[in-house]
Amino acid sequence: MAKDKNAGGLKVVADNRKARHNYEIVDTVEAGIALTGTEVKSLRANKATIGEAYAGPSGNELFLFNANIPEYLQANRFNHEPRRPRRLLLHKRQIAKFIGSTQRDGFTLVPLKLYFNERGRAKIELGLGRGKQLHDKRQSEKKKDWDREKARLLRAKG
Repeated sequence: MAKDKNAGGLKVVADNRKARHNYEIVDTVEAGIALTGTEVKSLRANKATIGEAYAGPSGNELFLFNANIPEYLQANRFNHEPRRPRRLLLHKRQIAKFIGSTQRDGFTLVPLKLYFNERGRAKIELGLGRGKQLHDKRQSEKKKDWDREKARLLRAKG
């Protein structure tokens, strides 16, 4: 299994880079995903997108909606549906906490990263976030630019 050096031994399959720009992430959690065999093979080929995905409750369980895992070409008739809802594997208390936060407090469960852990299991990092307003996005962009400029000046100074 190929290891990604910057992820601490994890093989990152898909990354939602816009999530931290569009949402103020308050809490993160690692969750397992219930997948079929062809979905795992497609993920191992690094073919997945979670940019438009979100997690939400359906009954007493959490599901990942709108995540695109394309069909595995060699599986022909045994393939999966690319955008089907996938069940997230969490403890009951965690599920209750996140369902309560999304319904009561106006938070959203946003997938941040889809990866394989050290044991080879597919995991997803979910962030509990609240949507940023336009002025908040401008403020965070300004702070990021200033930090970059400050680091450049300090490097030039020695």
